[in-house]
Amino acid sequence: MKRSTKSRLTEKQIENFQGDTLFDKIARAVCRAGTLPGKELFEAWEMARRVRRKLRGGRVVDMAGGHGLLAHIMLLLDGTSTGAVVVDKNIPKNAYNLSESIINEWPNLKGRIQYVELSIEEFEIYSDDLVISVHACGSLTDKVIAGAVKVRARVAVLPCCHDIEISDTGGLEGWLDGSLAVDVVRAGNLRSKGYNVLTRIIPEDITPKNRIIMGYP
Repeated sequence: MKRSTKSRLTEKQIENFQGDTLFDKIARAVCRAGTLPGKELFEAWEMARRVRRKLRGGRVVDMAGGHGLLAHIMLLLDGTSTGAVVVDKNIPKNAYNLSESIINEWPNLKGRIQYVELSIEEFEIYSDDLVISVHACGSLTDKVIAGAVKVRARVAVLPCCHDIEISDTGGLEGWLDGSLAVDVVRAGNLRSKGYNVLTRIIPEDITPKNRIIMGYP
């Protein structure tokens, strides 16, 4: 199976995840739910692993979180987080199927994950939150970062769908690819706000939009 596959994972794909690792167990739960493409499973796992190595604890706020897989994995990787909120303007109807499938495997998650149907701007973030987002398209990533910075919360994003026409490239597109220039400026802006900045990448065979920006005050 290609890790970039956009085909939906179903019970037929469970045979690809027969190990005893945490990832295999999560993957089997995702397959049983039958709601997500393989690409989203691998993106969320690789993102969560890298973020949790550096940022632990706190309430997890999964912005533009869709089905909320990232939020679930973040709690599984660090039990010290009290809970997670999945924020999305339009929560997919089958998101709860995914959550139920994962909670059936890990009952300790029951009652710790909340879905909230709001825009990013409407949701109230607290300073001790850990704000995360995978592939919030275009300027949504900037809104996620801005919301976190406003209250001095920790933040980690995996940007995508860079809109070079409206995004700040800092004039760097003469040296850098336009989307890379946008992310360099984002990291620089975080640093200018008094944040410590960390940058990572996830494997390119999952997605070419693979740059993680993390920041903490």
